[in-house]
Amino acid sequence: MKPFHKYLPLVLLLGAASCSIEKTPYDGLPESEILKTELGLRAATDGNYTIIKESDYTRNLYIMNEYQGDNITLSGTTTDPLFLTYTYRHTADQGNTLQIYKKAYAAVIGCNKVINAIKPGTSAALDQALGENLFLRAMIHFDLVRLFGRPYTQSPEANAGIIIKTDLTADDNAKRATVKEVYDFIVAELKKAAPLMTVQKNSSYAGAEGAAALLARVYLYMGQNDLAIEQANKVINSGRYTLATPAQVPDFFAVNNEDNKEIIFAIKHTLKDDRGWSAIGSMYYTSPGGVGWGEVYASQAYQDLVNKFDNDKRRSFLVKKLTSTGEQEKRNGINKVYITKFSNQGGIATLSSPVVLRLSEMYLTRAEALAKKGQNEDALADVNLIRKRAGLSGADLYSATDLKGLASVLEVVLQERRLELAFEGHRAFDLFRNNLPLVRNYPGYHNTQNGQQTVPANDKQVVHLIPESEIVLNPNLKQNPL
Repeated sequence: MKPFHKYLPLVLLLGAASCSIEKTPYDGLPESEILKTELGLRAATDGNYTIIKESDYTRNLYIMNEYQGDNITLSGTTTDPLFLTYTYRHTADQGNTLQIYKKAYAAVIGCNKVINAIKPGTSAALDQALGENLFLRAMIHFDLVRLFGRPYTQSPEANAGIIIKTDLTADDNAKRATVKEVYDFIVAELKKAAPLMTVQKNSSYAGAEGAAALLARVYLYMGQNDLAIEQANKVINSGRYTLATPAQVPDFFAVNNEDNKEIIFAIKHTLKDDRGWSAIGSMYYTSPGGVGWGEVYASQAYQDLVNKFDNDKRRSFLVKKLTSTGEQEKRNGINKVYITKFSNQGGIATLSSPVVLRLSEMYLTRAEALAKKGQNEDALADVNLIRKRAGLSGADLYSATDLKGLASVLEVVLQERRLELAFEGHRAFDLFRNNLPLVRNYPGYHNTQNGQQTVPANDKQVVHLIPESEIVLNPNLKQNPL
């Protein structure tokens, strides 16, 4: 049996004459034919979007990213491996890590085949396809290095990252690159991708602004503040995106991503992609019709934060489950407060197109970088813009003389990131990349004795373990510290 990077067939979408990531992939044509034509290469590219849309990748990604944070609480134990992520009890045979690891590299190999088949400058359409695959390859490497490699701020030249995969060979002896090498690779990929993507497409596809947005995030993680600002500015000044209004915020995630002017890139899901009880949103919400597990709730700490300001429209993403008499319903003594950011697209309780990049993040990226450069007034201006988006004004905004009890402008920015980007998979990374501890002092099953847990940024469990089955197959693939 070969490991993750065995030779995989390309996928071609049904109805190739009108390629779309909404179609179903199949292996209907020989790979040699697919890679020779513009239509086939476009179809193969769309097939790569389909791979990352699969549950093994997207569901695991958003669970593994978010369940490490302090915005959610799990109301009981479960045999689902998400419990190991949530409790920081990672194992080498953890199901979700193996699933995402294998699926991610399957998508990377799909991208590699397209990338290797296109000569830059052949046509605008092929350059676009090349750029999209470079973007996807960079994004996937970034997703993996955050899960399996330590934060960039912790000795990136020494710490092991992931395997950088750019070829098609069945080489079973590849070694993990360092965290720094992986980040340098991601930066180079995105720089190559951006100028190739000259065709403006909707947010279901990568584009030049998407490459800039992801690059801004990567630079922020690297502590390259000037470069993070530069890339965020490219997106903000492009004129392609508009922040939601306060009136639009409550329905922000229920609107199709193509119709949402703030979204830069989303992993598009249509009705036929609805995962039902296996959807991301199923763990967060039970619909009035009884669909969804609804066993993961907003933490008391997050509720207290978002409820500080009565006019904050972001409170609308939290829904209290009440008894027939109007009392707060509980599960195992924990208040049922549902989260709806991954629900109700098109009125379907478990359907959503997870948002990867949006304009509001760019303002907060710029704000954090500005705060770290000591440009506090500019940083607060960006934070206040996001607060106004949420319906806040007047005394609810920050000023240099009123940080509302916080010790620094950087704390203000990080708190606003927590409020705005909650449940989207940012919080634990925001803490650890800033060498801050994760503190969970609220009810939940992260600690069944007293509900308290503190995870230092340098704890060995802030990263997942490489799947043991892959290490067995590759003697050069070294494990993270146990």
